[in-house]
Amino acid sequence: MTADVLLQVDRVTKRFGNHAALDAISFTVREREIVALLGDNGAGKSTLVKCVAGVTRPDEGGIYLDGERMHAGSQASRRAHGVGVVYQDLALFDNMSVAENLFAGSEPRWPRRLGALGIVQKRAMLEEARSTFQRLEVKIPNLKTPVGLLSGGQRQAIAVAKGIAFARKIVLLDEPTAALGLRERGNVLRLVRQLPHNGVAVILISHNLEEVIAVADRCVILRQGKLAGEVAATPANHEAMVSLIVGGQPALTNGQTSQPPLANGQTSPNP
Repeated sequence: MTADVLLQVDRVTKRFGNHAALDAISFTVREREIVALLGDNGAGKSTLVKCVAGVTRPDEGGIYLDGERMHAGSQASRRAHGVGVVYQDLALFDNMSVAENLFAGSEPRWPRRLGALGIVQKRAMLEEARSTFQRLEVKIPNLKTPVGLLSGGQRQAIAVAKGIAFARKIVLLDEPTAALGLRERGNVLRLVRQLPHNGVAVILISHNLEEVIAVADRCVILRQGKLAGEVAATPANHEAMVSLIVGGQPALTNGQTSQPPLANGQTSPNP
């Protein structure tokens, strides 16, 4: 791996019965880079994100973060390695408050040595939640409000904030703007753009190519569980993205190939 490669997906394969949801997928994500993961329904995008997130164990291949091989484990384990995840179904608890949702599974407790047996420090949790939302510029009037009473846009912003609040290295976002209005989508995309400035890389799943072009640096395209290609996320490559998604031969701009060069003129690794 090159010095600035943060995440390496190395020939990852995942089968469900006789069906290969992922077939020897390899790509990299550099530090402070936003990589969009594109493809039609069934292309393998969500399965790949679950493998990177540690929820699903690949049958073959490996996933490396900062050169260290990552193994399937709990969400707390991935968070400890600096990985944040936002799933398409949001994974929020409607009967819990905004602050409680933000810290679900990792509440500040006292004494710390007792772990989950310690007493939840609700005041400290509320203050830290308020500080986190202010830092991320997410406006929630009352952090004690049950999430089930909030709008779809507010719920989506909370889910994104939950995924990125404690991420130190990379965030995985599965359709973070799905079913949102124009203004709400703008707020979520603003959060995504902010992440590289905070030193955090992003893998973004989206079907909206205009949004991808607006925020991403590069696109990795899957088709029927295979890697179809990679292109720079530019307006000039819009048709190339569509062609790779549907299985055509892309016409790339500026002499690019479907495997564009990485930093310092190096190509995608094929160890």
